[in-house]
Amino acid sequence: MLSRHHDPIVAIATAPGRGAVGIVRASGRDLASLVQALCGRSLKPRHASFLPFLDAEGEAIDQGLAIWFPAPHSYTGEDVLELQAHGGAVVLQLLLARCLQAGAHLGMRLAEPGEFTQRAFLNGRIDLAQAEAVADLIDASTEAAARSASRSLSGAFSNEIHLLRDELIALRTLVEATLDFPEEEIDFLQRANARERLGRIAAALGAVLDRARQGALLRDGIRVVIAGLPNVGKSSLLNALAGAELAIVTPIAGTTRDKVSQTIQIEGVPLHVTDTAGLREDPAAADEVERIGIERAWDEAAQADAVLFLHDLTRCGEPAYDAEEAAIGARLTGFERNLVHVYNKADLRAAPNVPTHAIVLSARTGEGLDALRARLLDLAGWHAQPEGVYTARARHVDALRRAQSHIDVACAGLEQPAPALELLAEELRLAHEALGEITGQFSADDLLGEIFGHFCIGK
Repeated sequence: MLSRHHDPIVAIATAPGRGAVGIVRASGRDLASLVQALCGRSLKPRHASFLPFLDAEGEAIDQGLAIWFPAPHSYTGEDVLELQAHGGAVVLQLLLARCLQAGAHLGMRLAEPGEFTQRAFLNGRIDLAQAEAVADLIDASTEAAARSASRSLSGAFSNEIHLLRDELIALRTLVEATLDFPEEEIDFLQRANARERLGRIAAALGAVLDRARQGALLRDGIRVVIAGLPNVGKSSLLNALAGAELAIVTPIAGTTRDKVSQTIQIEGVPLHVTDTAGLREDPAAADEVERIGIERAWDEAAQADAVLFLHDLTRCGEPAYDAEEAAIGARLTGFERNLVHVYNKADLRAAPNVPTHAIVLSARTGEGLDALRARLLDLAGWHAQPEGVYTARARHVDALRRAQSHIDVACAGLEQPAPALELLAEELRLAHEALGEITGQFSADDLLGEIFGHFCIGK
């Protein structure tokens, strides 16, 4: 994609299907001839003009609004022509074909996924974190996720990174200049408060990392699997959490044969909850379909961020039931860090002695559900940020962690009686580069291809 980023491009920018309005968008250098061919005249910049869109013979394909954004004052930083027509698939395909025909002498081609936003990044209109926020805003599954993506798009996250980078650049300059005067280096660094400045950078970086983790939670959510023996109320719990009858609930054991998934939100955090087939330690006790469902249940549990091990209070104490639970529990010990014991049917029987930190609830009445929701948020590491959260991705969090690691090493080095300034300078450089990966200052072409390749065409 990067090798062809000077080609003029065009695409349908609205979703497939019928609609009141459909948009065809073109971007490139010197598109005045395209404007003349499609609109029959030049257009006033950044004003909507109602006119016919012309084919090669000068006949109207459709009538609509044309908006002309001359470079560099456009989304991509290039000339952009946007045609707003009636939203029929045939009309938009005719306009798209006409743009390709009229722009053939310019080398116009169909845009690839995310290429308009990639142009905006390459032409300095937005940085890489803002570009990713465009896709996050489109894909947001909760209101909180949409608002956090909007904050990132406006530059909230990038501004934090730029401030950290500016502080690091100033400190790097100081340290590297000191290397030229070895006989004065210690006094020079002390007079410049290098240790205090590095401490402030470390504290600010920790705060940004914390907010980035919260933003990643809002974007990606967590995967929660409900597991347990047959007929303990797993489907009822899924329905209770979702507030809808998603899974079939019957007194018959083994009703759920395959996974049933639903995304819910708690305080804006998406939770991807999966109800699984009832686990049996003895596969021979199940038929072939149920055995496949049980295998899938174990696979889901292995990949989950949290596993809810559901127990039936009305059967606790029965020797056969307790033996089966013990066998299943032994296999779940590998998930101990993310395992939550949940005791269901509290409306039918008072809870006996249960493990510390276990949740007691009734999926039928809703008793205890708030405690379970709070536990899931706590397990995910969520806490509300009063000043607002910006969206972040796993790669952002990883880059911040690496930067934090380098800063920690640099802080430890400065505490030494005779700091090794060459090593200090190198740690500061590595931290600087890690932060630059977030906004795109240090980004490989294959990373850019991966990021923009997940966008929709026309964006």
